[in-house]
Amino acid sequence: MKISDYEPVKELLDVLADKYNTEAFVADDPVQFARRFGDQRDAEIASLLVSSIAWGKRSMILRNADNMLALLGNEPYRFVLEGDIDAIGEGNIHRTFFGRHFRHYLRALRMVYSRYGSLEDFAAAIGAPASEFPAWTIAEGLNSLFAEVDAAYPLGGPNRCIPATPDTSALKRLNMALRWLVRDDGIVDLGMWKALKPAQLFIPLDVHSGNTARALGLLERRQNDRRAVVELTDRLREFRPDDPIIYDFALFGAGVNGASLDNPTLS
Repeated sequence: MKISDYEPVKELLDVLADKYNTEAFVADDPVQFARRFGDQRDAEIASLLVSSIAWGKRSMILRNADNMLALLGNEPYRFVLEGDIDAIGEGNIHRTFFGRHFRHYLRALRMVYSRYGSLEDFAAAIGAPASEFPAWTIAEGLNSLFAEVDAAYPLGGPNRCIPATPDTSALKRLNMALRWLVRDDGIVDLGMWKALKPAQLFIPLDVHSGNTARALGLLERRQNDRRAVVELTDRLREFRPDDPIIYDFALFGAGVNGASLDNPTLS
């Protein structure tokens, strides 16, 4: 299909994006936790940690994210550098994410911040800004740190933080965190990073957004994997090359909140 054939879909997505990319969106979304912090390092850590548990019922995600940050004294950067990671117990953090996984993540983050100063500088050091697929480059870099942590503190199972095989994963949660940190329209997302541009982002693909994209004819691949993320993001870049992931708000609104695909202003 030619891009002109998608014009009605683009018009629909533009309406939905304007509808959901508003300050009101923040109150019921995990992005609110990253927005608590003015210091970029705090916001980076909150973005990674909160996005890592952003699956399932939204009210549970919000409750558990609040509890997670409370375990850090609501000072993520200070805790990552100086806090007593070993003191975090074995309790459940969120669904299949437990204290041992949380400690694993914090130890890897301690390496990031002690060696590089910030997550953005880590991303730059491992070549993410020059990568065609920045999120996957960052995931591979983080997994190398998780491997170092695992050598000293063996988990004996999956770390539940970053997929063990990110090459084929949609990386929904990491792509979500990068949306928060990179998009810079001053409405919902923080726009703190300069190492990456909004044009380099990829859609945080989940069941809802994938099903909506297929219903609109934007996505043919049936699996919600990396190939599907690339396929859908490439299509969205045709609509808005400088900021394709603004349409995450549109696909989210249609998929989760039940916005009508025939008349989105009625939902």
